[in-house]
Amino acid sequence: MSSNPITVQILDKEYRIACPAGEEEALRESATFLNNRIMEVRESGKVIGPDRITVMAALNLAHEFLSERSEYQQYASNINNRVRTLHERIDSAIRSSNQLEL
Repeated sequence: MSSNPITVQILDKEYRIACPAGEEEALRESATFLNNRIMEVRESGKVIGPDRITVMAALNLAHEFLSERSEYQQYASNINNRVRTLHERIDSAIRSSNQLEL
């Protein structure tokens, strides 16, 4: 797949990034999302310096991602348990039905 260079702006600087064809809009949205989060940290006034601001925004995003992933994993585990229980009940019902036919 070919690659197209895309220019995005993050923390008042332009970056030229190689992007797979067809993924340009997703890259732009990602850059805008990241830039907005960085600006939120900068505007809070609690962190000074572009490097520290960027690291704090990245840490916040990583924390949110890991929290969401953990919630998703718990949800998926609950769904798997429910499916397993339903499967067992269906198997049991089929065995009972087969025994009645004999």
